[in-house]
Amino acid sequence: MSHTAAHKTDLVARLRRIAGQVAALQRAVEAEAGCATVLHQAAGLRGAVHGLMDELVEDHMRQHLARPGLTDAERAAAADELIAAIRRYAK
Repeated sequence: MSHTAAHKTDLVARLRRIAGQVAALQRAVEAEAGCATVLHQAAGLRGAVHGLMDELVEDHMRQHLARPGLTDAERAAAADELIAAIRRYAK
C-alpha cells in the first residue's frame, strides 16, 4: 500500500504501542495475573487492532475508491482488495 508511506510515522507509532500492549498482556499471563486484568488488557489490545484496521480501511477507501480520476477498473480492483481484506479480518 503505497499510500501508507504518507502516514508511515503515525502507523509505526501505533504499531509500537500495539506491540507494547501485546508484551504487557504476555507478561500478565506469565505472571498469572487476575482474570479481570488479563481480560481488560486483551480488550484494550483488540480495540487497538480494530482502530488500526479502521484507519487502514479508511485510507484505502479514500486513495483507491473515492479519489477523483480513477478508472472504473482501478476502483473495481480496489473494491475487490478491500472486500478480501475485510472478509479475512472478520473471521
